[in-house]
Amino acid sequence: MADYETDSKTATNWSLRAIILREWPYFAMLILTLFGVAYTSVARQSMTTYWVILVPCFGAICVASHWAEVEGRDEHWRLIRTQVLHWAAVLMAMELVFIADVRQIMNSDASALMALTVLALGTFTAGVHVGSWRICLVGIILGLGVPAIAWLEEATLLLLLGAVVLVAIGAIFLLRGPGGADRDATPA
Repeated sequence: MADYETDSKTATNWSLRAIILREWPYFAMLILTLFGVAYTSVARQSMTTYWVILVPCFGAICVASHWAEVEGRDEHWRLIRTQVLHWAAVLMAMELVFIADVRQIMNSDASALMALTVLALGTFTAGVHVGSWRICLVGIILGLGVPAIAWLEEATLLLLLGAVVLVAIGAIFLLRGPGGADRDATPA
């Protein structure tokens, strides 16, 4: 009976709702970042303020995710101090990307991908600092998102054309019905 209860609790902990509730800060990190890149790509304008606000939010999530594992006032202050310094360095790197001279060289898509690259590196190294594999995973996903987003921006027209062809083929088969060519032929 105890084995059954353990198995049902394990199954409950792995339900989609339980995972989302437990891992919501990391999903929020991914969603906020992807929103920034997507909005920049659509609006074709720089979102410097958005990226600058996002960096301290990531820092707060890193501190909050590791807070319970650290004991003692000195260790809590050490955690805060190291994360503030870490994310201040990430913020300075982003500011270098957004300086007017650099911004004139890059378009809004390139600056968004550069900000995403800096944020991915900062997120991964913050995860290493606090010992959180989840934050490291978010950094890796963000890093892998950089070439994926660049490829999607280049291949959008090709993907749209492929989707139109697939819809056209599907429409032809649906309109012809189950009989196919035999249905169109007249009996002799």
